[in-house]
Amino acid sequence: MVTSRWTAAPAQAAPSRRRGAVLERAILDAALDQLGTVGWNGLTMEGVAAGAQTGKAAVYRRWPSKEDLVADALRAGLPRLDAVPDLGHVREDLLVLTHKARDAMYSRPGFALRSIIHECDPSQAERFHTLIVEGVVEPTVQLLREVISRGIERGEVRSDAVNGYVLDAIPAMMMYRSKMCGSEWSDREIEELIDQLMLPLLRPVAG
Repeated sequence: MVTSRWTAAPAQAAPSRRRGAVLERAILDAALDQLGTVGWNGLTMEGVAAGAQTGKAAVYRRWPSKEDLVADALRAGLPRLDAVPDLGHVREDLLVLTHKARDAMYSRPGFALRSIIHECDPSQAERFHTLIVEGVVEPTVQLLREVISRGIERGEVRSDAVNGYVLDAIPAMMMYRSKMCGSEWSDREIEELIDQLMLPLLRPVAG
């Protein structure tokens, strides 16, 4: 029997319907994508639903507001900084840590986080303050404290260097240069940050 070239192709099976944790993960991922591309002001629940390929009712059932959704998306996706290896020299340890911070800053959750910091008005930003401090700021400062304390033990770093001003220097400089100057923190810029700012700041005072 000759088959006509107009014979319809077999219908493809419809994609299985996502539920539970799988759907929630897709919605949270879509929220991070929206924050990274259109920012806080451009993010809508409808846009998130479209990105997750679901209906907006599925989003509103789980998160009654944009703020609730973004808070959970950040909790699930905030970049984590692991322990910094002890390479035997404070300069090398700081370079590793700063590269990790740079990579986290330019990850998808990092872009999402910066859109919150840069675009939210003060009342909105307050909603995310504790989340950002506990999820990003404190872990970064703790790793810096460990690196500098090891340097003190090795005699590379002045004994009074573990203080708030020193610990804030790298995060503050990276955020300022990123926002105000558009710096993307190349490897060369990271080396200059460590060599021209941090090492002179940490160097023991000659007796």
